Amino acid sequence: MSARLIDGKKTSKAVLDELAETIHRELGGGRPPGLAAVLVGEDPASKIYVRNKMKACDRCGVAGTVAQLPSTSSQEEVSAVLDELNENSRVDGILLQLPLPEHLDARPLLAQLRPDKDVDGVHTINLGKLAADDPSGFVPCTPAGVVELLERYDIEVEGRRVVVVGRSNLVGKPLALLLMRRHKMGNATVTVVHTRSREVPERVREADIVIAAAGSAQFIQGDWLQPGAVVIDVGIHRLPEDKHGKARLVGDVHFPSAVEIASAITPVPGGVGPMTVAMLLSNTVLSWKRRRGV
Repeated sequence: MSARLIDGKKTSKAVLDELAETIHRELGGGRPPGLAAVLVGEDPASKIYVRNKMKACDRCGVAGTVAQLPSTSSQEEVSAVLDELNENSRVDGILLQLPLPEHLDARPLLAQLRPDKDVDGVHTINLGKLAADDPSGFVPCTPAGVVELLERYDIEVEGRRVVVVGRSNLVGKPLALLLMRRHKMGNATVTVVHTRSREVPERVREADIVIAAAGSAQFIQGDWLQPGAVVIDVGIHRLPEDKHGKARLVGDVHFPSAVEIASAITPVPGGVGPMTVAMLLSNTVLSWKRRRGV
């Protein structure tokens, strides 16, 4: 193995420990930060994600709660829960866990969130603030986690060529905006490609930093990379069980070939995923501090 591993699991623990210190230092006699997750239905992956977020709350001293709703809940019933959380003075951050059951429309529900409690950074006002380079909003958690990893591993971004593979509203688009902003972890030359782009391997080969968020298992091959490129793999996919009955988790990058070419790379699992949770808690603490006027 030639590439340095960028350890998101270890880094996320460091972030959560720092948040715990901040809360302990600034709590005084007041209430701790509050994060409320809304989980509709019994999707196994969503339940695991919410459980991991609540464990992170416990680790750093955030008061985490889960509003569990049945899969048969109506649009109006979910909306009513969000209204209550919007008005709850003990809640600093609200997370609507996606995906929702098929009969529910996520877009108006996300739009209903108070932007100053939208710690997932998915409200159009927060996305607009990101586009306008306005720091008063919340940055989506996965893009924020990617930038945090780059910074903590001393990977220079300014002036470098970055290719983001993927154009989703949750990752690809906001990540491109983050990396282009006038900031010590910005000022990059960013190209966004996706599964419908032409000559994707050629564009990837031009990159000093490749960020894979295509949503396609092992889409990016090692021979697409220029030697020494930094690779951040946002994807996670469960492959069929092997002959030993063990399921495999892989990313959007073909790790065995990429690790021989890259200078640094995130593993899957244990790379970007834990950082997404850490940045959700970071945004929650930021919301709490803003409410306290800190």
